[in-house]
Amino acid sequence: MGNIQQLREQRANVWEQMKATIDVADKAGRDLTAEEAQAYDRAEAELDDLTARIERAERHDTRMRLGGARETAPVQDRDDDDDYGRVFGSFLRGGLMGLDPDGQALMQRQFQADNTIRNAAGVGTGSAGGYLVPPAFRDTLIETAKDFGVMLREAEGIETATGVNLPWPTADDTGNVGAILAENTQVTEQDVTIGTASLDAYMYTSKLVRVSFQLLQDRPDFDNWLARKLGERIGRIWSQHYTTGDGSSKPDGIVTSATVGVTGTGSFASTGGIAYDNLVDLTEALDPAYQGGAGLKWMMHQSVRKAARKLKDTTGRPIWEPSTQAGIPDTLLGFPLVINNDMATLAASSKSLGFGNIRQAYVARTVAGIQLLRLQERYADYLQVGFLAFARADGTLQDANAFKVFATTATA
Repeated sequence: MGNIQQLREQRANVWEQMKATIDVADKAGRDLTAEEAQAYDRAEAELDDLTARIERAERHDTRMRLGGARETAPVQDRDDDDDYGRVFGSFLRGGLMGLDPDGQALMQRQFQADNTIRNAAGVGTGSAGGYLVPPAFRDTLIETAKDFGVMLREAEGIETATGVNLPWPTADDTGNVGAILAENTQVTEQDVTIGTASLDAYMYTSKLVRVSFQLLQDRPDFDNWLARKLGERIGRIWSQHYTTGDGSSKPDGIVTSATVGVTGTGSFASTGGIAYDNLVDLTEALDPAYQGGAGLKWMMHQSVRKAARKLKDTTGRPIWEPSTQAGIPDTLLGFPLVINNDMATLAASSKSLGFGNIRQAYVARTVAGIQLLRLQERYADYLQVGFLAFARADGTLQDANAFKVFATTATA
């Protein structure tokens, strides 16, 4: 994977080259020449490649830490969850018939049938059922889902034991103010504006993963591998719906539900429709009560970052700065930024950029009881076994004042 810090330093050097190319043209009062534009594009491609390598290396380090923590757990600290985890690992490789009677009985106690799922979720009538995954398997699946789902990392997360409908309060008290109280005068009332959103528990599936008998036999960390693959799929669809879901039999997405703070009409010829003034205006679109707190950040499609790299402030300095330290994100106008490619590509009539406190604005609800099915006979003639996971989740906007989006016009 290479040393992450070295990759960050390489990326910083490439960025300096890109800035120098732009500065030469700016000082001469002209656009980039064809040769300069080619050099800039090559450098930008290298910058994107280094960014992807850094993100991939960081995900790999996270997975190694998770896996290592489980493998080195002392025997004396293991409890019933660990016993089930070991039996579950044997079940993944050999099915129920590969377990002794005690193991089969333990697995049967962890089976959740169709009626249990329907009654707990309170939505839908589709048939489903499977074995509850053990905590270690679930932790790997959820952590991987966060790696591949931006909104799972950024939103406020709550976990419930069941999936019953959960009324969730939404508050907006920014328009209410106090008052001077005269002597011997009764205090007037002013209610906090409280709304209610509904958090359901939509059943999500990883879809089917087919695995060869050879992989089952030869890979000692198969349970971790399977948890990661299932987590990648579930994480992607959760984050997509938390971003742009329309609320119709799926979550309300943050971009779909957020208020438009700024509308842009800039030219797409140079910066893709994003101007420096647009970015400043979007930061100012938040109520002042939200502007001074921690947690403010940009969320954008990658195409917005590409455009923003070419923008400068009023003193001629680039407003995008790549991070050179692990754990420190890139910044735009001094605020951290996260890439969310589930947002629309920067184009006319798009919402490709948002700003605010994502955690304060959006809540994502997951249900603890993740279940897994093992299909052995269905693909026996291929010498394969099928696996699929079920997990329930929902999300909604809880504070519309904490996050605003930038929208381009149809004629931008």
